[in-house]
Amino acid sequence: MPPEESIYIINYLCYNYIEVMYMFYKGSYNFFDYKYNIIGYNGEDFGGFPQKFYLIISFLLIAVLLFSLRKISKDKVLKIIRFMGIFLVLFYILKTTWESYFDIKLGGAFNWWLLPFDTCSIIMTACLASGFGKGKIKQMADSWLATGAIVGGIAAMIFLNAFKYYPFFSFGAFYSMIWHLLMVYIGLLVIVTGYVEINYKTILNGFAFHFLISLIVIPINYIWNFDFMMYRDLGGIPIFEDIATKFANNGLYFLNPVMMLTLYFIAFNIVFAIPLLIHSIRNRKKA
Repeated sequence: MPPEESIYIINYLCYNYIEVMYMFYKGSYNFFDYKYNIIGYNGEDFGGFPQKFYLIISFLLIAVLLFSLRKISKDKVLKIIRFMGIFLVLFYILKTTWESYFDIKLGGAFNWWLLPFDTCSIIMTACLASGFGKGKIKQMADSWLATGAIVGGIAAMIFLNAFKYYPFFSFGAFYSMIWHLLMVYIGLLVIVTGYVEINYKTILNGFAFHFLISLIVIPINYIWNFDFMMYRDLGGIPIFEDIATKFANNGLYFLNPVMMLTLYFIAFNIVFAIPLLIHSIRNRKKA
């Protein structure tokens, strides 16, 4: 596929993405309205047609981008990772500033849950460590992009909780849609281009990076009663959330992060099937 044709397809998809956003617009609210100011929306886009459309168009866009960029050099991949790292930090600051304005205005205080300690925020640290780091820390960050970014991004895209509070045509939903799409795209990019070598050590290095972040997050959860990365209460995870509650009621709170770390490790191993498949397809084409 010629580069000009790829660019045309990407522009076409982006244009129609915006057009459909207007089609889904309903209600008397503005794009940048906060969730408490959006009247008449009850989370119907969560699991509805707008979310299904988002998934279809997003994975189609990712496929086109990956196919178009599959042969770029490692130096260009590095530049993309650096750009994404800086962009995501700025994007996060924009979203946090926007949400904090309403939190302080309506609630009178800063929402400390906005701190960048949730699982999907790791993509910022990983891109910066991968793009500007060296040695072992860069290797672990590269591996996390090829594993944790993919599993976290896909899970969040399928269960996009932002739709429970924000309709498709809103900044709150737009931020979440773009953020998790980029997680999956960056993760697959480093695999498709051969930027990250695919073997089981990739899983171990990616999980090691995840574990290092966890060593910061777990104490914060227990000291200030947060549930960042779901280490304290496993909030929102069926069955395991109930088990975590039983542990807590019996004074076994320390088992909750152990259980969550185990679930993360299992997820890393499951998602490893994706890079293995891509790696296998790429090698067949070379043969």
